[in-house]
Amino acid sequence: MPDNRSLDDIRPLAVTVGEPSGVGPDIVLALTTQKGGTLPPLFVIADPSMLAARAKRLGLAVELAPIASPADAAGVGPSALPVLPLVNRHAEAPREIDPANGAGTVEAIDRATALVLAGEASAVVTGPIDKKALYDIGFKHPGHTEYLADLCASRTGRATMPVMLLTGPDLSCVPVTIHIPLAEVPRQLTREVIEATCRIVAADYRDRLGIPRPRLAVSGLNPHAGEKGAIGGEDEAVIRPAVEALRADGIDAVGPMPADTMFHPEARARYDVAICMYHDQALIPAKTLAFDATVNATLGLPIIRTSPDHGTAADIAGTGKARPDSFLAAIRLAAKMAALSRGTASREAATA
Repeated sequence: MPDNRSLDDIRPLAVTVGEPSGVGPDIVLALTTQKGGTLPPLFVIADPSMLAARAKRLGLAVELAPIASPADAAGVGPSALPVLPLVNRHAEAPREIDPANGAGTVEAIDRATALVLAGEASAVVTGPIDKKALYDIGFKHPGHTEYLADLCASRTGRATMPVMLLTGPDLSCVPVTIHIPLAEVPRQLTREVIEATCRIVAADYRDRLGIPRPRLAVSGLNPHAGEKGAIGGEDEAVIRPAVEALRADGIDAVGPMPADTMFHPEARARYDVAICMYHDQALIPAKTLAFDATVNATLGLPIIRTSPDHGTAADIAGTGKARPDSFLAAIRLAAKMAALSRGTASREAATA
């Protein structure tokens, strides 16, 4: 974690609550118990009336401080939560999905992204969304990650390739393919996709996570990494050539490695991040080791974005049972990445 001086230098983080019928508002309100110098500078893009109603439901005495711009967050006292009000309102109805809330949920993501791209905020920290609720209002993307990539591309005019990083205290994983059926994985898993994913990971680990030469452990697709072609040909025909090309370019990558022996403590000590071939190959070990402390960070974007690695948990919304651990970890990681990115940019400017 960067020291307090580096945190003082970053612009505030833009935080969204995600789906208001879930635990997003609960864990955002829990931030008020962490104030007083223990959190980096931040503000929440939300409907203040919805937050006030949820606080009342939870029995929390929370001071909400509406602000007109991110710069105003610095003037808010340590016991209050700076809130940049939404134009579209959010109804306070835990556990009850309301399509009318969708416009505000998307607005918060859009505004947070725009503020970071404009330099008014340093990173986006997103609360969990309910995809079905957004699909009902015409949302066309599989999830947050893909939407943010298209949003950044439309605002900057540059195409981006988003890469999902799941990172916790003991394990960091990246799935090469994400929200696709398992049957589609072999067809979409190409040497080019593996190489591009690993290059983005290596660059962002260097520039945003402070590891000059990260060690990448690349998993196999098939059991035992294919047993040299005896259990499927993808490992030797696709994955191994990708790893060899990465190594030829100076990236510290090894593989393909059998996935069933990659995640015990001794194996994890030999790499910084595991590059996995599909969604559950990465998320099962990550969530098993640290469900409440794992963070989802999107690499490859022109902005820094993190989020808690859990869903809306609507069944416990408004009950006081939601734990903010992963959300707090996401905030602290976003601040760390922002501070390290600022340091990288300063060093590059000094040597230009």
